[in-house]
Amino acid sequence: MYKAVITAAGLGTRLLSVTKELPKEMLPLFCRENEKIMVKPLLQLVFEQLYEIGIRDFCFVIGKGKRSIEDHFTIDNRFVSDLKAKGKENEARILERFYNMLSQANISYVTQDEPNGFGDAVLRAKHCVNESRFVVAAGDTYILSKNHNHLRQLLELGLKMDAALMLKRVNNPSAYGVAVIKNKKVIKVVEKPQEKIGNLAIMPFYSFIPEIFDHLKSIKPGHGGEVQLTDAIESMIESGKNVGYILLNKVNWMDIGSPNSYWKALLASYKLVKA
Repeated sequence: MYKAVITAAGLGTRLLSVTKELPKEMLPLFCRENEKIMVKPLLQLVFEQLYEIGIRDFCFVIGKGKRSIEDHFTIDNRFVSDLKAKGKENEARILERFYNMLSQANISYVTQDEPNGFGDAVLRAKHCVNESRFVVAAGDTYILSKNHNHLRQLLELGLKMDAALMLKRVNNPSAYGVAVIKNKKVIKVVEKPQEKIGNLAIMPFYSFIPEIFDHLKSIKPGHGGEVQLTDAIESMIESGKNVGYILLNKVNWMDIGSPNSYWKALLASYKLVKA
C-alpha cells in the first residue's frame, strides 16, 4: 500500500506579503462540489485527489510558521454544528465530507527547519515512510485529469519500477528539472539545465521505493546550494535502478509559485468549474 509525502515547507517569497503568515499551499483555487462553485486551499485539493485514489497514510512536510496547515487538517465538529445552526446545510455537508476523509486517514507532520531544498524536504519524511513505496506530491502544484488518471498511472507504473516520474513537454525547460528518455525509461535527469537537453519537464509528482532516501543522504547540495530531489534520482539511475515515466497530455496543470502563475491557475480553475 502506498503512502504519500506532501511537501509544503517552501517560504513562498515570490508571493509575499500574503505568504508571510499564510503558506502558499493554502492559497485557494476554484472547484465545484454539490453543484456549487466554491474555493478550497490547493493543499486540500491535492490531499483529496490522493485520498480518492486509495491512499490513507499521509506525511506533510511543513516549514516553521505553518501552523495554519495543521489547523485546517484538524476536524472541527463545533464549526460544522455552527454552520447547521445558521441554516448553511450545504456548506456543512461539504465540510463533513472533508472531515470524513480526515477521520479515515493517518496524518503526520514533520518540519523542515530551514529551506534546504525539495530533496531535503522529502528526506525529512523518511521515518514516516519506513519500508513502504510512496508517492511524493508538491503542495503548490495541482493537476486535473479524468478520474485522477495521471496519479493512477503513476502509482501503477511505480509498482513495476524503482522510481516513476511524471513528465510534460514545455517551452521553457530550463525552469524545471528535465528528463532524458530512451526505450521507455528515464536515462538522465538534470535540475534546471543551463544547456538544452530536451523539453520534458519533471512535474512534482513521483513514486519511489524507500532506497531514494539513501541517495538523498549521499548527494551533495546542488542547484541553488540546496539538496535537489532531481540529483538523488540521477544517483539512482547511475546505480542501475529502473526509473520509468508517464507523459502528461490531456491534463490541466496549475502552479501557484509566482503571482503570474497563481493568476493563471485561478483563471483556469474558474473556467473549468464554469464549463
